[in-house]
Amino acid sequence: MDLRQLRYFVAVAEERHFGRAAARLHMAQPPLSQQIRVLEGDLGVQLLHRTTRRVDLTEAGAAYLVRAREILASVDEAGHEARRVAAGSVGRLAVGCVGSATYSLLPVLANGLSEELPGIDFAFRGEMLVPDQVRALRDGDIDIALLRPPVADPVIALQVLRRERLVVALPADHRLAARRRLSARNLRDEALITHSGRRDSVMFDLVLRLCRAAGFEPRVRHEVEETSTLVTLVAGGLGVAVVPEPVTALPLAGVAYRPLADREATTELAVAHLADRTEPHLRRAVETVTALVPR
Repeated sequence: MDLRQLRYFVAVAEERHFGRAAARLHMAQPPLSQQIRVLEGDLGVQLLHRTTRRVDLTEAGAAYLVRAREILASVDEAGHEARRVAAGSVGRLAVGCVGSATYSLLPVLANGLSEELPGIDFAFRGEMLVPDQVRALRDGDIDIALLRPPVADPVIALQVLRRERLVVALPADHRLAARRRLSARNLRDEALITHSGRRDSVMFDLVLRLCRAAGFEPRVRHEVEETSTLVTLVAGGLGVAVVPEPVTALPLAGVAYRPLADREATTELAVAHLADRTEPHLRRAVETVTALVPR
């Protein structure tokens, strides 16, 4: 028995006539009749009552028709599914975001990815430090990361999406909030709130370099892992913080943002994944993320 015999049988059963079934199948009638007899012989039952004018189903044939249709439908769906997978139209992906991307980009990405790739089930994790993202990519906990270079791990492939300015988050009543812009040297005497240096945060290292380039060692008062916590501590008057400009999308009463004028006061945002991941649905998702992130 093969799928051709099932298709032949379904055509005859639906047409109730060998001639019409043969025309529908674009084949001659004698080989069609022969294949139906072979099918009946393999099954050991009669599926059709044959007369000179028409063909009728036996009880066994009626039952077999139901199953044959289900089998053929499943085979067709399997083919459609395979083609969707090959085209990158279905699958499941988890996306991890650094803190600033969580607030400024995650709503756009979640909506845009769902619209562009409706067959892919997306899950999102926000407020991730870069080391945690790299570890999650390696462990398979996330598939795509929006992170901040540099990433020295050779198994990670990344593509820079854009360069972002840095700003200073200040308590709204802070004396420096009266200025239109600041430089790193203005932070010499300030208590700083930073992302965790103990967790090898890219932002911690960047703030450290900025302060040292301005001629002083930063006075770090608090280290936190989540950007929302960092900005909340600023609102509470516990210090000031240097953050990427997209963090300003997180509105919080009592916080003022002022741009840093230093030339080196920028950071990159990149999309990353394991270099050996070549699945079509992941590739399409990365391409979509690249298109969705405004430059």
